[in-house]
Amino acid sequence: MRTLCGGDLLKSVRDLARYRRGQPVAGVRVTEVADIELRAVREATKLSQAEFAEFVGVRVKTLQNWEQRRTRPPAGEARALLRALANDPYGVTRALHA
Repeated sequence: MRTLCGGDLLKSVRDLARYRRGQPVAGVRVTEVADIELRAVREATKLSQAEFAEFVGVRVKTLQNWEQRRTRPPAGEARALLRALANDPYGVTRALHA
């Protein structure tokens, strides 16, 4: 694995600034990850907000913030579980309750 040094790091920051302004940046690969429609996922599981929050291990207020898009689920395990639930709510809930 290659480490970034001063010049590489500065170039990366400049590339990011150009990308954020909508300018093309050579050699950059961008992966867009669609937001999860959390309320639809919860409704597909047929769980209340309180039940769903307990199921995914967060407070009800946190779930409400996610559903109303005030905040986003963090990367990692929580988002992976939510994406799995979005793709197969019945199978995932059945597997986790087994």
